[in-house]
Amino acid sequence: MGRRLAAVILSVLLLSGGWLGLSGFPLLAALVPLLWISRGYDASRRAWWGMFGWALLAFALWNAATVWWIWYATPVGPFAATLASSTLNMIAFMLFHTVSKRAPKALAYTVLVSAWIATEYWYTVGEFSWPWLLLGNGFSHEVWAVQWYEYTGIFGGTLWTLVANILLFEALVSRRTRRIVAAAAWIALPLCISLTIWFTWRTPAAGTVTVTLVQPNVDPYKKFEDGTSSAQMDNLLRLAAEAPADADYIVMPETAVPGYYYETSIRTAPPVQAFARLLAEKYPSARIIAGFNTLRIYPEGGQSSTARHDARGWYDVFNSALEIDSASGVSIHHKGRLVIGAEKTPLPWLFRALDFLVIDLGGTLGQIGVGTRGTAFTGPAGSVGPAICYEGMYGDFFGDFVRRGAQAMLIISNDGWWGDTPGYKHLFTISRLRAIEHRRAIARSANTGISGFISPRGDIGAALGWDVRGTLTGEVPLMAEQTFYTRYGDYLGRISEYVLLLSVLYFMAYRIRRRNHLVP
Repeated sequence: MGRRLAAVILSVLLLSGGWLGLSGFPLLAALVPLLWISRGYDASRRAWWGMFGWALLAFALWNAATVWWIWYATPVGPFAATLASSTLNMIAFMLFHTVSKRAPKALAYTVLVSAWIATEYWYTVGEFSWPWLLLGNGFSHEVWAVQWYEYTGIFGGTLWTLVANILLFEALVSRRTRRIVAAAAWIALPLCISLTIWFTWRTPAAGTVTVTLVQPNVDPYKKFEDGTSSAQMDNLLRLAAEAPADADYIVMPETAVPGYYYETSIRTAPPVQAFARLLAEKYPSARIIAGFNTLRIYPEGGQSSTARHDARGWYDVFNSALEIDSASGVSIHHKGRLVIGAEKTPLPWLFRALDFLVIDLGGTLGQIGVGTRGTAFTGPAGSVGPAICYEGMYGDFFGDFVRRGAQAMLIISNDGWWGDTPGYKHLFTISRLRAIEHRRAIARSANTGISGFISPRGDIGAALGWDVRGTLTGEVPLMAEQTFYTRYGDYLGRISEYVLLLSVLYFMAYRIRRRNHLVP
């Protein structure tokens, strides 16, 4: 028992580093201890439950080590995230363990790889979605090693990780030179390909836009209190006025502007008018992009599935990004990927009963309106995509901005809820993977740390850290070409679903034939 407990702890340590500011390379061996535990059990029911316990302990501790900081924003958050994430990990691993005891090894490993990638994919498209611990995200600190994400997305990183673990485990068990070479080659070849891309890739000369990032550094727990709106607007206007005269975009964080504004009259809203006056006076050709809470009213019978009802009738509250020009022209993007528990209620009967455990992460609590697609804001200088915070977690959805014409990407965020913890830091580094996947430069404006610039190669440029009020200006390159991943999205996840289905059907057929003594 002691050796198995040590193996679980080792697995947790190897799994966690990439989310705690350390290297993601230990992931390539992180499942080897669990594979060793699985190998030591027989096919009995009691042994199955023994493996279940060790695997559950490993995945729960991995979650606890890497998402504990959610507690600062919502006490129920770490438990909900751990439950959902560990359940999917358990489905994949226990399917593998079950098949490995009753069918050929090759089939078991195929089940492990396809089930793990398929369950990660379900986590990105399902009702309950928190894609933080997808294995491919663990390499956000080693962008030089995963330049091939422009072809595969992060699911390519998950595939690399899983197969590396399998080959390393087989090499350790057999100690055969051929298997050691196979494991080394599988790990080294993608690194060589990535380094080749890294050293030869050049940003095409397609022009640049001058972007000023605003970091207002407002306490998120006081941001939505009554009586603070005027001071917050003054703060935003003063910071915006620090932009250089040739700025093309002045970018402010998610929900930067306090209050709620009807979309039908948004052009006359006081904050929009104030921003338009600043632009007309100092930056007539520039655009301000800022986070707002907007309201859309529906006629009776025409409301959306997320609409609320009160004396005003049926309406949706949207977490929105607004583009404002000097003539009070406004374009709107609605946030399409929502934070579970704060902006989205996947299981209303359960989560509404737990509202007292959840704080407001954007000015609105509960189910808010959902955007359906990415948006491209097109101005005189170029076209940019305004992703809002959590949307930067989803590679395929992020690509929708690019497919709609975005030549560079903006991310606006309000991630100060978690304090000075690994949470906001890793959220920034994950943006580096989005830059590689779609070869788009990213300018990120956060309420407080980290605001900064990321190149299409994933390099971090100038940045503003935690608890800093200020602005940052940089030249952001524009790109027109679409990567293979941008065009085809999470194809590895979709393929894995079919491979998993075929593998399970093959396993069932194999067991039937085995019972009938048709196979040895």
